[in-house]
Amino acid sequence: MILTGTIVNAAAICAGALVGRYAGRFISSKVRQTVMAGLGLTVLLIGLQLALKSKQPMIVIGSLILGGVLGECLQIEARLESFGLWLQGRFAGVGNIAEGFVAASLLYCVGAMAIMGALQDGLSGVPTILYAKAALDGVASIALASTLGIGVLFSAIPVAMYQGGITIAAESAKSLLTETVVVEMNAVGGLLIVAIGLDLIGIKRLPVGNMLPAVFVTVGLVWMFGLA
Repeated sequence: MILTGTIVNAAAICAGALVGRYAGRFISSKVRQTVMAGLGLTVLLIGLQLALKSKQPMIVIGSLILGGVLGECLQIEARLESFGLWLQGRFAGVGNIAEGFVAASLLYCVGAMAIMGALQDGLSGVPTILYAKAALDGVASIALASTLGIGVLFSAIPVAMYQGGITIAAESAKSLLTETVVVEMNAVGGLLIVAIGLDLIGIKRLPVGNMLPAVFVTVGLVWMFGLA
């Protein structure tokens, strides 16, 4: 059922926030780190599964190069970071609820997994990426709510609206996206998710935000070369 992934994601955030608010102090940092490492390996697996389905590796390479250049020119990561700092400054001193809400909303909405997961849900109805994201967000909510308070729980609202909107838009445009386009989009997105997994397990942090345009560049390249 469409939107299942977003519903599960929002529910995991709420559950994690409640656990973190009322029992987070009983969960050690080592346990959290071990769980996040395990989830990081799972994210790597999901990303690799998507990436290895590509039938047109040159399209994937071209998309990542062109998308990366476009993202660097637009300075996507820098703009997102500046926006986050502005929001944090805007809500500083107005209470833990607002600060927790803003910090968690930025963390859960910005990134390749949110976009690719919502696209996958809308295009295929099998929200594997969002299920993995739900697990990650649930654990993160425990840590955030234990320090920032119950405001983290309300971040489930913008997550539901943001991811749900992308999912519905993708489902509406499904007739315009051929099987080849979807496969290659998923392959590019899968590699971005692999990058997130590498960051989660502490190997290397890559500029994933600046490479997000690659997912959409893929559509143009597939049609340009008559592969759709």
